[in-house]
Amino acid sequence: MPDPFSSLDERCINTLRFLAVDAVEQARSGHPGAPLGAAPMAYVLWDRHLRHNPTDPQWPNRDRFVLSMGHASMLLYALLYLYGYPIELDEIRRFRQWGSRTPGHPEYDPEVGIEMTTGPLGQGLATAVGMAAAERYLAALFNREGFPVVDHYTYVLASDGDLMEGVNHEAASLAGHWRLGRLIVLYDDNGVTIEGSTALAFSEDVTRRYEAYGWQVLEVKDGNDLPALDRALTEARRRLDRPTLIRVRTHIGYGSPKQDSPKAHGEPLGPEAVRATKERLGWPMEPPFLVPDEVLAHTRRVRERGRQRQEEWRRLWNAWAERYPDLADLWRRAAEGRVEFDPNVPELQFRPEDGPLATRVVSGRVINAVAARAPYFLGGSADLAPSNKTAIAGAGGFQAET
Repeated sequence: MPDPFSSLDERCINTLRFLAVDAVEQARSGHPGAPLGAAPMAYVLWDRHLRHNPTDPQWPNRDRFVLSMGHASMLLYALLYLYGYPIELDEIRRFRQWGSRTPGHPEYDPEVGIEMTTGPLGQGLATAVGMAAAERYLAALFNREGFPVVDHYTYVLASDGDLMEGVNHEAASLAGHWRLGRLIVLYDDNGVTIEGSTALAFSEDVTRRYEAYGWQVLEVKDGNDLPALDRALTEARRRLDRPTLIRVRTHIGYGSPKQDSPKAHGEPLGPEAVRATKERLGWPMEPPFLVPDEVLAHTRRVRERGRQRQEEWRRLWNAWAERYPDLADLWRRAAEGRVEFDPNVPELQFRPEDGPLATRVVSGRVINAVAARAPYFLGGSADLAPSNKTAIAGAGGFQAET
């Protein structure tokens, strides 16, 4: 049984909240509302479920975390700092300042654990579908009985705005079709946009839509209910035959005088509202950017846990590589993006005297020449492969069954 949640967990969550609030206040720009409401679900995920090693942010079999709601960037930066990634508190103090590693929206920075650039809503969720598809393909390519060298999860924190965007609809449909069971989306369902209620433009039944896509949908009725969040994530991890959307009812700007208001979305709370929020949630007004020692000691424990998990995986990988040296060599080439072949092979020789060729025919020949030598080379063509010549000979299609 996992340890029960305690007042220390609440202090960790409030540390996340107020690092975000103080950073936005100091920058005089940013989005404090989402971190105030979503901090509990992010904390439960990072503290109890996410398999990661802050001392090696690019460990190949780490779980991926995508903050699709990129406007809530300070929540991500606070998580990275507390859990020991190479982002220092001074960088949080420099939030949204030129040259800092903490811009207003996250920018891809694998050295500090930022998996992708996000900001345009829906983009993060859609890209996470690609990450989850990559995990399934690599697992099929490399795993052998007793050697699950690829088995990580992809987690997404997404907002109402993400789920409104058209790109999300297409990507979510594809994820359900592919039955990407290691894709888990936490939906920050707070019902508020920068303009007002989501009801201004969004009245569909999100639960039934995702169920129609083939997803498992779980609901947490109170975003501050830590045991319920923990149970939902545990259940989601068990369901490997379909992706999961965890719909979490939250309050934007939680604890502030601007709670549940568009005013909490995209502007600083203001000094008086900051004071009232800290008083309501039992947080000291001074100093700003407070990180209690017991909070940092607790969150930094994940570094040792992450090192142990990576070392266990490395022992598994070494045993696998010894038994399957050809696969290990392929892994190394894939990791480096190498394609080793002579470009002078006959199928890549194009001469004027051979007559005209459509560019799609030339492209098809190049695709197949590369794919024959790099089985980790994939592509897609929106059901147009016979026309645009993107089919890889003998490879078949990427499907849940194959």
